[in-house]
Amino acid sequence: MKLDIKKIRIDKKTRLYLGAGVLTLMVVLIIRSILAGPSTAPREKDRAAAQRTSTAPGNADQRTSLPSQGVVAGNGIIEPRDRETKVAVAVPGRIAAIVVHEGDRVKQGALLVQMEDAPERAALTAAQGDLASAEDDYAKTLHGQRREDIDASMNDAEAARARAEMSAEAFRRTEQAARGGAATADELDKARKQAESDRRTFEASEARRQAMVAGSRREDILAARARMEAARGRAEQARANVERLAVRAPIDGDVLQIKYRTGEYVTPGGGDPLVVMGDTTVLRARIDVDERDIGRVALGNPAYVVADAYPDRKFPGRVVELGKRMGRKNVRTDDPTERIDTKILETVVQLDDAQGLVPGLRVTGYIGPTPNVATAER
Repeated sequence: MKLDIKKIRIDKKTRLYLGAGVLTLMVVLIIRSILAGPSTAPREKDRAAAQRTSTAPGNADQRTSLPSQGVVAGNGIIEPRDRETKVAVAVPGRIAAIVVHEGDRVKQGALLVQMEDAPERAALTAAQGDLASAEDDYAKTLHGQRREDIDASMNDAEAARARAEMSAEAFRRTEQAARGGAATADELDKARKQAESDRRTFEASEARRQAMVAGSRREDILAARARMEAARGRAEQARANVERLAVRAPIDGDVLQIKYRTGEYVTPGGGDPLVVMGDTTVLRARIDVDERDIGRVALGNPAYVVADAYPDRKFPGRVVELGKRMGRKNVRTDDPTERIDTKILETVVQLDDAQGLVPGLRVTGYIGPTPNVATAER
């Protein structure tokens, strides 16, 4: 086999040229990247695109600075007098009727929601009937028989006495006749048995008459009273079962929210309350005061709150309640830099003018120091 020496020499030369070209390309790329500057520098087309983008209204990051030195600020939420009242059912069941609407003003004890209660009402009717019967028996036992019944018993006893005396007299005559041979032994025995029977009938009638005149025994009265009290207890239990299915207002206030509808099945502790109520005649703001600022907050301090819905209004008030224990934040904002692990003290500000505010609205509260008395007098 013969080798082509000239062809081998050409291949080596070609590889040398290719290597030199790759090296030159790498040097050009390195020099270009150095002259282009940092990769994070914005380009002209990126700047133009950014200028065409605007922030949608309401999405701007608006941050409010403290109005003056010495003022304590915190996020808060509007609530009715003495917070919201969450009304729930006592027993599981199906809603038969909702008799109020959101926004209604109701009195304490007013019916809010009626649950289905047909079986419970039937049981109440039966228990009330048993109670009426037990009360009649007790009254009869306590007061004894009527006068008419006593008179009838006395007449029965007198009639029985007369029959007994007649039978006894007939037995004596028959006995005398038997001695003279005018009456047989069978006739004498029959007269004796009749007299004995009439005597015992008289004794029984007389005992009943005496019992009616004397009245009921103490033991009978106590037993009748016990039966009546037991029947009354069953009636009260049945009435309580019916009443538990009628959801009533625990306070005077407004119906803020109704979470269920007619026909739905609800259970106690099922998550959402049946009705949310609150007294909105007075509105308050519950503000989270940072643990670093609690030393500058005291009862009676002047305060005001602002809301995004009313950017040009301040709602004045004063501090009426301070928490007794540090806790976690109640109100969270959309600020990504907000600290959520800080401890706060709940501070309640009662608002003097809260027109337009509604329970559950997030606000920002500002609590000022107590005014200097001497400065106020000047």
